[in-house]
Amino acid sequence: MITQDVSRELEQVITQLSKEGKEPTVALVKARLTSSVPMPALISTIKSWKNSQRVPKVEVAVKEPSQIDRINELEAQVKELTQRLAAIEAKLQ
Repeated sequence: MITQDVSRELEQVITQLSKEGKEPTVALVKARLTSSVPMPALISTIKSWKNSQRVPKVEVAVKEPSQIDRINELEAQVKELTQRLAAIEAKLQ
């Protein structure tokens, strides 16, 4: 299983809320996160921050993309790079 460290994002969100004068709550933090973090992890992170002003390391499981998704992504990248290369070649001529 692949995991992703979301500690930095959590810390940034909590710090930003504090700078805005807002008390970090589960709802406010969850609303600003781009990653999906389980509720128990959010609760323990906010408690830790309130007690010691630090965010513990939090990792969440990341769903691995299917082979079809990976192929589609690679095909889109190849298409974009081909277009960019054609534009560069046109400028050089």
